[in-house]
Amino acid sequence: MTLQVGEKVPAATFKVMSAEGPKDMSSDEVFAGKKVVLFAVPGAFTPGCSMTHLPGFVAQADVIKAKGVDTIACMAVNDAFVMGAWGQAQNAEELLMLADGNGEFTAAIGLELNASGFGMGTRAQRFAMIVEDGTVTHLAIEAPGKIEVSTAGAMLEQL
Repeated sequence: MTLQVGEKVPAATFKVMSAEGPKDMSSDEVFAGKKVVLFAVPGAFTPGCSMTHLPGFVAQADVIKAKGVDTIACMAVNDAFVMGAWGQAQNAEELLMLADGNGEFTAAIGLELNASGFGMGTRAQRFAMIVEDGTVTHLAIEAPGKIEVSTAGAMLEQL
């Protein structure tokens, strides 16, 4: 069942890249007591994600944070090494690059994507959400092949 507006995000452990290598970050560390814009992409370094989705949030990070957002997080079912390298390649220093390497958070919120036809296995659907102190206040799930309702501009309209 897909996570709904008004529900709490489930407990999960993400991986993030640090100077010492991958480290765990709990969903409480990401969401508790904070206003977070989290967007998910099917895969780091993929065309739509690298040319459109992530760059919009990089370019609009200051404007989004000026609306009271504590954290802008980009999540993908990729490992922390890939997410760290992608963040560096995209100059995403202002964003938290979350690896849901085994897709456990993605499965828990019901937003899996079967990308096996592309040789990518199970990934996250493209979506964005606004989470306030662990509760989802806005959720936008993209139609297949689209990057419209989960963009930085679309999230700005909801803030």
